[in-house]
Amino acid sequence: MKMDIKTFVLNKAKAAKEGARAIAKVSSGEKNNALLKMADALKKRSAELIKENKKDIAAAEKKGLSKAMIDRLALNDKRINEMAQGLIEIAALPDPVGEVIKMRQRPNGMAVGKMRVPIGLIGIIYESRPNVTADATSLCLKAGNAVMLRGGSEAINSNRAIVKILRDSAKAAGLHEDAITFIDIPEREAVMEMLKLEGTVDLIIPRGGESLIRAVTENSRIPVLKHYKGVCHVFVDRDADLKMAEDICFNAKVQRPGTCNAMETMLVDKKIAKKFLPSMIKRFRKAGVRVKGCAETRKIDKSLAPVTEGDYYAEYLALILNIHTVKGIDEAMEHIAKYGSAHSDSIVTGNYARALRFLREVDSSAVLVNASTRLNDGYQFGLGAEIGISTDKIHARGPMGLEELTCTKFIVFGNGQIRE
Repeated sequence: MKMDIKTFVLNKAKAAKEGARAIAKVSSGEKNNALLKMADALKKRSAELIKENKKDIAAAEKKGLSKAMIDRLALNDKRINEMAQGLIEIAALPDPVGEVIKMRQRPNGMAVGKMRVPIGLIGIIYESRPNVTADATSLCLKAGNAVMLRGGSEAINSNRAIVKILRDSAKAAGLHEDAITFIDIPEREAVMEMLKLEGTVDLIIPRGGESLIRAVTENSRIPVLKHYKGVCHVFVDRDADLKMAEDICFNAKVQRPGTCNAMETMLVDKKIAKKFLPSMIKRFRKAGVRVKGCAETRKIDKSLAPVTEGDYYAEYLALILNIHTVKGIDEAMEHIAKYGSAHSDSIVTGNYARALRFLREVDSSAVLVNASTRLNDGYQFGLGAEIGISTDKIHARGPMGLEELTCTKFIVFGNGQIRE
């Protein structure tokens, strides 16, 4: 059986690599046409998708999965239309492939520059949401890459149906259908075999919880773009506009607490803590937030639950918040360096010098001044779409849009130059 799974995955990867070579040569117009055909087919074949999705829902209910998990799995006409609209929007984005950047003339007369090119074959390993199948495929294809998909076993029927529609549409548009490849067996060993395919698969992007991402990173022989978790902070400086600070902190925690860019710890300068915290805590509580405080914070509000050391490392993904009072910006940045996850961190201040210090010294994928951490997002940053947020420092950092799904190569224009 082991050999069978290994051979199955290898054959899928070889076919996908052929697809990668083919899609890299395709024009922007051909890619856009294929994406629009895919969007149209998803809508026209929605009944087929919903039928397959019901199999996954029934299996999830039988396994006793939570209502939240089942909701993430569910497809309906509205969600299918949203998937289709995502493809239409990606088709409308500028194509980064072939863009020439940083051309400069050398003393010997040759011109040296860089050109954006596809990465090649990208493996996407993800959980739960079937919409990721269409989102990841469309982004990879637009950037000239083939995609090798491995979704969670709980959505296998839904994902298989989506992939069939996307492959049929790609073929109808004249694209190589193996540019979209799906590992459609539930065995975990298939993932392990996929992660061994260095030289065939060029990049792995895991999307899901911390345990999935750590498992992928620990076992992969292929470069991985990832973030483990989002332990994000907002620091309210002594020179903050307190009304602005209250609105930013409330948004960062409450607007959508289950996301990786939601605030988990609010840091408050001791100089303004007594003035700022009572109304801020009241507002949080009214919204259903369970608030924990450090010893200094609990002097201001004795009803707060105490924060433990481990709480500062926690990604709650829920309406739970730590509050930590600090002596100033240096202690705030030390706290972020110790407990943060290099994801999204913000300062609220009217002091220009401290704002610049925070921007320079906080080592995260996005550092914000007078803005919510919830804004660290491809759409919000003007990328049009994203495949995820990377906290790595090599190749891509922060929201990964189309440009981050390409790499560059040097190009040289000469007129007979040789090396002396």
